[in-house]
Amino acid sequence: MTAFPVLRAGSPATRRTWRRRLLYAGVAVVVCYCLVPFYWMIVSAFRRPQDQFGNGPLPAPVSVKNFSAVFQPDNGFGRSLLNSLIVAGTTTALTLIVGIFTAYALARLDFRFKNAALGLIIATSMFPGISQLVPLLKLFTDISWINTYQAMVVPNLGFALPLAVWNLTVFFRQLPFELEQAAMVDGCSRGMAFRKIIIPLAAPGVFTTAIITFIAAWNEFLIALTMVNKKEMQTATVTISKFTGTAGFDQPFGTQMAAGVIVTVPLVVVVLIFQRRIIAGLTAGGVK
Repeated sequence: MTAFPVLRAGSPATRRTWRRRLLYAGVAVVVCYCLVPFYWMIVSAFRRPQDQFGNGPLPAPVSVKNFSAVFQPDNGFGRSLLNSLIVAGTTTALTLIVGIFTAYALARLDFRFKNAALGLIIATSMFPGISQLVPLLKLFTDISWINTYQAMVVPNLGFALPLAVWNLTVFFRQLPFELEQAAMVDGCSRGMAFRKIIIPLAAPGVFTTAIITFIAAWNEFLIALTMVNKKEMQTATVTISKFTGTAGFDQPFGTQMAAGVIVTVPLVVVVLIFQRRIIAGLTAGGVK
């Protein structure tokens, strides 16, 4: 028979075992802390409107009345989803276009005050978003941008670009410059080397930046609430905050939870599917 080793108190193996158990316990606590609100949102979404204040761990009986109430014509939730998709998609596309070229210039070109420029770009993201609403509102009112998509896209760019530039600059810097030199020796111009060599290699960082930017723009609330007052131009987050309930006068907790599930679950699924690419992009440059 094979004798199993006996772990003595205070031995290195015992300490490693306890450290591992504490690590697993800590991870479990963090995961539960993060997932419990989502779990309660899903449970509340499937409760009947008259049971929305119940405290049971599961809805009994299960009802989809809240989900059907979300798509009532009076709510305009379908149009708001389309508006959110337009705003988030446009913000992501413009952020990638501007961010890729800016990050490439900061990572590859040598010019004076390059580090100061990068620091200034990051510093712009430190200003509270609410402090910019009043001047932006006045500016957009003067140029007749209120109740337009650009009134939501342009401020989102201001918040998304610093993170995109920083993330992509780090990623471009860890790509060997010799790859571009070899491509140019073979007859490629600098632009062709950038398009055919650098961009494919930087795909994990670009993909991570796109996912983070899209999620931030999709969940944005304050700018959309301030710059838009027409119902047909509101995004999903603003529309959810103005729900009136299934009966028009009751507390709209059930419909808001159902709408939250509709808005959140697709993003969670996308992140879970592409989590390896996202982690690869976030950890790029961490190990040489």
